[in-house]
Amino acid sequence: MKNEVMLAALSAAFCLPLTSPGQTAQPNAAPERAQVIGAAKEVMRQARYCTLVTIGDEGQPQARVMDPFLPDEDSTIWLATNAATRKVAQIRKDAHVTLCYFDPASKDYVTVLGRAELVRDPAEKAKRWKEEWASFYKDKNRGDDYLLIRVKPSRVEIVSYAHGLAADPMSWRPVILDLP
Repeated sequence: MKNEVMLAALSAAFCLPLTSPGQTAQPNAAPERAQVIGAAKEVMRQARYCTLVTIGDEGQPQARVMDPFLPDEDSTIWLATNAATRKVAQIRKDAHVTLCYFDPASKDYVTVLGRAELVRDPAEKAKRWKEEWASFYKDKNRGDDYLLIRVKPSRVEIVSYAHGLAADPMSWRPVILDLP
């Protein structure tokens, strides 16, 4: 089982097509927008954690695991962090980010490309708080160390065999949805 999870994680990282035992990948039919968004949100919920990728000072992508909130109705994704972290400085310099969610149970994944915005609004900070984070922040969501990151997606890429959204069997290209 451990090897299957490792293979699935590597396959997601390199966008290899994965199928369930006995299942063959089928070419992508043009799925409806609502189907892609609904499936993506379900995979994100199942995965819980994501990897946030920013661009570092030397132009090298920098990745870290995050505990995001579930996407809003308009697909906006919210994350929280300490205001002193490198990711905050990197977002200030270049707001382009990538989020990658992987559900090892289903081997489904979602990649979200978008622009990040740093949010210090007290009402938003109060609305977006997880009590399990209390030990990480001096004054919970009220302090200057607690900062929100709002990601507005411009593209969603998904492979979810559970939702009928398979990678192209020849090119391994995921289902892609560009957002306005």
